[in-house]
Amino acid sequence: MRLLLIEDDSALADGVMRALRLAGYTIECAPDGRYADTWLSEREYDLVILDLGLPGLEGSEVLRRLRSRRQSMPVIVVSARELLEERIRLLDLGADDYLVKPVATAELEARIRALLRRGPAKLDGLLRIGELSLDLTGRLAWIGEQALDLTAREWSALEFLATRANRIVSKDLVLQTLYSWDTQITPNAIEKIISRLRLKLEPAGVVVRTVRGMGYYLEQPKSAGVQKPSSR
Repeated sequence: MRLLLIEDDSALADGVMRALRLAGYTIECAPDGRYADTWLSEREYDLVILDLGLPGLEGSEVLRRLRSRRQSMPVIVVSARELLEERIRLLDLGADDYLVKPVATAELEARIRALLRRGPAKLDGLLRIGELSLDLTGRLAWIGEQALDLTAREWSALEFLATRANRIVSKDLVLQTLYSWDTQITPNAIEKIISRLRLKLEPAGVVVRTVRGMGYYLEQPKSAGVQKPSSR
């Protein structure tokens, strides 16, 4: 899962990012409302953690613009503003949750898990593509009853492609999902990850295609569609 933290307090942001990376999330931080608005209009995220008192553009305006673009990712507002009227205003603007600072990291992680579980249907429960099954909450994958041995990077690539099956995604977008923007990467890093993933998916008949000059897509087997059963 790829998260965006919008927070101008660098010490607070560093602590939150460390904790969420340890929990297995890919996370970026925008320290300014204008940066956040630009990133949200150009990149894909699964969830946003939003402060309100931001330089450049106020947090409530970032949220308003996000929803005006009909972007539906969950948004958790984390703010020192305690007034009930303010919380109601932000929820009416389109926030999915509102936490008052200071917030315990364990509670923030629990709120994130809860929103991702009840977010878009594709993020809830199991995703099946032919013989391939993904537990998007538990970050596990199987071919039939055999568990797949995946690295964290391979899992993130598989999750990103599988939730967009038969849809071409650019190489840059995959790279954004796998790496923080401040991480140094080699030009062929993504190709190596995709190559290893192809070998592991081969027994399921699931293929990751390369479209020259455009990117990649995960091709579901012709005999089976994408299914989301309620339990495994």
